[in-house]
Amino acid sequence: MDEVAGAIADPVRRQILTLLCGTRLTAGEIAARFEISRPAVSRHLRVLRESGLARDELIGRQRYYVLDPAPLTELADWIARFDTSTH
Repeated sequence: MDEVAGAIADPVRRQILTLLCGTRLTAGEIAARFEISRPAVSRHLRVLRESGLARDELIGRQRYYVLDPAPLTELADWIARFDTSTH
C-alpha cells in the first residue's frame, strides 16, 4: 500500500493514470502530453509499473501502457475506514 500511495503522490503520475483510464498509450503518446523530458516520463512510468498501477503490453513493435487499478483497492479500503458517515 505504501508503494501505491507513493506512486500516486506525484501529480504527473496521477495525470498519467488519468490518461490511461480506459485506453492504452505508448510512452511517446504519453510524453507528448507533458512539457517534461521523455526520460522523465519513462521514470514516472517505471514507478507506476513497479507499484503495479500500470503494466506494459507489447503489441507488434509497439509497447503500450495500460492502467491496472487493482492496487488502488487496498488503499481505497484503508481510506474508507476514515469515512465517519458510514459508521
